[in-house]
Amino acid sequence: MREIVFVQRNEAKWRSFESNLEGSPDEIAEQFIELTDDLSYARTFYPNSATTNYLNKLASKYHLSIYRNKKEKNNRFISFWKYELPMLMAQHRKQLFYSFLIFFIGVSIGALSSAMDDTFVRLILGDHYVNQTIQNIEKGEPTAIYKSGEQTDMFMSITVNNIKVSFMTFIAGVIFSLGTAWLLFTNGVMLGAFQYFFYTKGVLIASALSIWIHGTLEISAIVIAGCAGLVMGNSILFPHTYSRLESFKQGARNGLKIVIGLVPVFITAGFLESFVTRYAEMPLALSLFIILGSLSFVIYYFVIYPHRLTNQNQLHATKD
Repeated sequence: MREIVFVQRNEAKWRSFESNLEGSPDEIAEQFIELTDDLSYARTFYPNSATTNYLNKLASKYHLSIYRNKKEKNNRFISFWKYELPMLMAQHRKQLFYSFLIFFIGVSIGALSSAMDDTFVRLILGDHYVNQTIQNIEKGEPTAIYKSGEQTDMFMSITVNNIKVSFMTFIAGVIFSLGTAWLLFTNGVMLGAFQYFFYTKGVLIASALSIWIHGTLEISAIVIAGCAGLVMGNSILFPHTYSRLESFKQGARNGLKIVIGLVPVFITAGFLESFVTRYAEMPLALSLFIILGSLSFVIYYFVIYPHRLTNQNQLHATKD
């Protein structure tokens, strides 16, 4: 059977299955069996096609739904962090890569611009911040700005601000992804200029060992929030087989879930910035432990674990 005929015969049924993921357990089980039959057929005759990829994702969603109803019916909270959010990250790994790429380009341009024009950093960071940081460097405390303010108040204001930035980065995606891309780029430029400024003052390593204690989680979360914004924006640009409105609803819902999943990350980053970063004289081993531990968590939970979970679900779907 030609692929186009196979799709025409089953498209209405598959769309019905997509909208019935919250149906009764018996209905979901029956539909899952039928879906895996179609998936097996597609893998046999159209192994590398978009149809097979689509059925793979749909079967994974059904398997996750069945598993959740069976073992975690009364614990939606655990299910979200253990399965739903990682599956969303796996599904939108391309958007995560594009978000990182846009941010990295911004960092590179920020550093290069600062290297070519020594007034650029003042344009980006402001005279007051630059002058204050220069004074702190001359005193031998390049990151003294993180010691200012009462710790609890600082924690609350930083955490709220970080969450606000992430939601703005996400919501800006409604402008056909351009708003999100612009915020990622400008934040990257600021970071590149910021780090190059410390490099010109000869305190790059000392400042990095302090700043990246909280910056690792903070910057990673902004990039992931950018992924959420691109998910929503791309759903408008590329609706595929859905109506543009239905595609937008799904993209906005998935993007919002990703941003909500970042809240604990921002809380942790705010805590580290308020209560830990100020101790610039901490042992090198402890500083590296926090930075590398934070980086390992981000890479594993948002990249490696979603990939493994997807492979496991596909394997189960094939066996069942």
